[in-house]
Amino acid sequence: MSNPRIAYELADERARLAPPGGKPLIVHVVVNVEVWPFDQPMPRGILSPPHGQAAVPDIPNWSWAEYGLRVGMARLFRALRGVPVTCAINSGVIRTYPRLAERILEAKWEWMGHGVIQRSVKSVPDERAMITEALDEIVTYTGKKVRGWLGPGLQETFDTPDILKELGLDYVCEWCLDDLPSWMTTRHGPLVSIPYGLETNDSVIYAQERHPTSEMFERLELTLECYLREIETGPRILHIPLHPHLVGVPHRIGRLERFLAALRKHKEVIFLTGGAIVDWFASAMPHKTGAAVSKRPARSSSGARTSAASSSKADAD
Repeated sequence: MSNPRIAYELADERARLAPPGGKPLIVHVVVNVEVWPFDQPMPRGILSPPHGQAAVPDIPNWSWAEYGLRVGMARLFRALRGVPVTCAINSGVIRTYPRLAERILEAKWEWMGHGVIQRSVKSVPDERAMITEALDEIVTYTGKKVRGWLGPGLQETFDTPDILKELGLDYVCEWCLDDLPSWMTTRHGPLVSIPYGLETNDSVIYAQERHPTSEMFERLELTLECYLREIETGPRILHIPLHPHLVGVPHRIGRLERFLAALRKHKEVIFLTGGAIVDWFASAMPHKTGAAVSKRPARSSSGARTSAASSSKADAD
């Protein structure tokens, strides 16, 4: 077993799925809206501190993220008008940026849990309490059930999927291992894994790899070309993960608008939120009852879990 959650399958041996609405190219747009606390170290930065000594407050890097919430979001609301969007949102946005929360609600985006502030689940003292707090704040504000989760920095503990399922969620987005959803086993029943793009993620491309503006859209166009060839054998999901401080800047937003306009011209394309993808997938490939429920990884004699992944914090989300 390569992992305790999702069974291994070669892509060309997976069962063929009926496409949603007869449209086999699914586009999943995810906008990440996050709280980077002013009085704490920044999750990442665009400018290295002098002499390599980080300090708080970190005005340039905090301002980098804040620009996205003030200006980048305004551009994304315009660029994504009429597009079904999944919003991966820190619940702290509701208290810290109340007008922005109102605008997201007005835009009718689907709210996906993304922590309370931008902090890895591995660095909080009580993961379950943090997830519960984030979900409760969103439900109280929106009046709607939260169906999905994307951990800050795409991070999980060994228990995260079990906690998410126990709390009633339908899907999780951290497992970027396929072009299609998969059924994930948990201690409380099946959970849908919707893969989240890394190769087409603006955080990876611009904040980590530091490519020029053209790189993200060249990747998206080449991915689109590949998927248009492959949809003869079944649906594909084109993931477009966005952050307002990265793609919402003046020299990038126009490229995003042009790419979205090109997508709309393809008769094979359908834009779906995370919840809509789950509904389609669960109908096209119902979970097989009686599937094994995952067990926690065994511990070595030293006390560490033998299948433990790296505990380093990821910078992408």
